[in-house]
Amino acid sequence: MQFVKHVEGCAPSALKVNYADIPELAPGQVLLKVAGFGVNRADTLQRQGKYPAPKGESDILGLEASGEIVQIHSQQTSHSNFILNDKVFGLVAGGGYAEYVAVNIEHLMAVPKNMSITKAAGIAECFLTAYQALFIENKLQPAQQVLIHAGASGVGLAAIQLAKRHGCKVAVTASNQSKLDLCKQLGADLAVNYQEQDFAIEISKHWQGCDLIVDFVAGDYLNRNLQLLNMDGNLLYLAMLAGRYADKLDMAMILSKRATVKGSTLRNRSDQYKAQLIKEFRQTCLADFDSGKLFPNIDTEYTANDMGQAHQRIENNNTMGKLIGAWPSRKP
Repeated sequence: MQFVKHVEGCAPSALKVNYADIPELAPGQVLLKVAGFGVNRADTLQRQGKYPAPKGESDILGLEASGEIVQIHSQQTSHSNFILNDKVFGLVAGGGYAEYVAVNIEHLMAVPKNMSITKAAGIAECFLTAYQALFIENKLQPAQQVLIHAGASGVGLAAIQLAKRHGCKVAVTASNQSKLDLCKQLGADLAVNYQEQDFAIEISKHWQGCDLIVDFVAGDYLNRNLQLLNMDGNLLYLAMLAGRYADKLDMAMILSKRATVKGSTLRNRSDQYKAQLIKEFRQTCLADFDSGKLFPNIDTEYTANDMGQAHQRIENNNTMGKLIGAWPSRKP
């Protein structure tokens, strides 16, 4: 059985296909024959030794996968209706890059109608992260104003779709015009090139303020984010691409605006939390993937042998939407 080898601290070019045993199932799990898998920035961080897998989970890279159920543990306590040969996609705590991965059956969803099984691999991580940011960590209301940094990332593009679907106004930041144009195509009302403009100045020209800011950048964005927040506004951090420290924090803005500043992750949440999140997302949003109202924005599909190229592109910030990997189709 093949998989893309994780070598901690290695360069992207060091990722190679290797061999490992097919994972054994625990109660509540199914074995997925992987067709496609999402490639995420978290994978590049894990490869660098900066984001280890949770204790007890596979150290093979990959947080999401799509494929076909080929085995179900005999002790199946879930109320899921999935059966052998069902085509599904979902979250895994590790091992998504493998040809076979053990998955909690409650962390899976059915592949949407009229969507390829490989393309479905681009849904779970970005849309569940975006859904959690907008509606779990924050109770986003229709007509509120949302700023999404890194708008052309997989999570950013998912968040634009979900926020517009909810009737909100959306502003984004991105690094070039092509990325901004893509965000606008998905409904972004304001789009700012952070390489050429100060986003705080530009957005304040059009909006009185933001009710929610979703930030992957951190670093020196903090005070400008606070400057843009409305009273009782929320600032949610999902990553720290510009650095983990924010000097000269203006506490006066936090106090005067009664601002909430939070951080959030998904990978290290409990299985129960993930199951509930997926259940809510499935009930609320999955039908819109069937109809095409929601869709994953796939930048490029790579073969499993080309993961080094995919990782390098992510580290160069040279993507628009989601990168996915795919194994060749063959019988298990």
